[in-house]
Amino acid sequence: MAIAVAAIWGTTFISSKVLIQEGLSPAEIMLLRFAVAYIGIALFTRERWLCDSWKDELLMVALGITGGSLYFLLENTALVYTQASNVAIIIAATPLLTTIAIDLISRQERVNRSIYYYSIISLIGVALVVFNGKFILKLNPIGDMLTLGASIMWVLYSIIILKVQGKYSSAMISRKIFFYGVLTLLPYFAFESMDITWELLCKPVVAGNLIFLGVLASLVCYVAWNMVIEKLGAINSTNYLYLNPVVALVTSYLVLDERITLLAIIGTVMILAGVALSQRKEIGKKGKIN
Repeated sequence: MAIAVAAIWGTTFISSKVLIQEGLSPAEIMLLRFAVAYIGIALFTRERWLCDSWKDELLMVALGITGGSLYFLLENTALVYTQASNVAIIIAATPLLTTIAIDLISRQERVNRSIYYYSIISLIGVALVVFNGKFILKLNPIGDMLTLGASIMWVLYSIIILKVQGKYSSAMISRKIFFYGVLTLLPYFAFESMDITWELLCKPVVAGNLIFLGVLASLVCYVAWNMVIEKLGAINSTNYLYLNPVVALVTSYLVLDERITLLAIIGTVMILAGVALSQRKEIGKKGKIN
């Protein structure tokens, strides 16, 4: 399930790119994506609407912000100031940052030190895949700090969700994330105009990509990912996110006809090796596959 979710999320940038070319802004895409996901999950689930306490409800708000509105705003705004390669590399450090945060700060899971080494192997592989034979890295403090902020948001999301799992189902947690993700994004449009028209939404290419992002990449994948975290823990789960650039590379080759270099292939092998070794170590330690 973790591999499937990572694979789907690795293709979402193409759908987002198509929607941007059709005239939607990154914030509008995120708003519509989460709105579709919320409507879908609200129609097909019979979960209760409120949490047991206001503390838990506030944790759900925090999940909607860290895994939704603020995460996407920071990441997409960073692309305005810095190169996509910078964003990809910094975002790819999220699993390593998650491991460090849980190991040194929250201590909610036991950390095997070897995971650090395997994460670094995968991270180097990500760099080779992202650059794909063209090493162009231009530091931009604003853009790079925004990207780091997005990465930190996902780290916080991975930690906060551990506090509500077990109390509530993955479906209910995901529904709350979509709801509060949309709600906390709305104030953004007080400063930026919204140019969404029915004519635009009715275009097959726009409707198709929004359905893909909203139903599959959001509704299905968020529910599945929350289940993955519950089963594997935040650290082992986020290590699978190293697979995103690999899927993005293959998808770009198949859909956008972008070439794949030898360095990218070497990087792919390093990513797969790092993820496989980290999971094999965990399986060997527990004696079974979770």
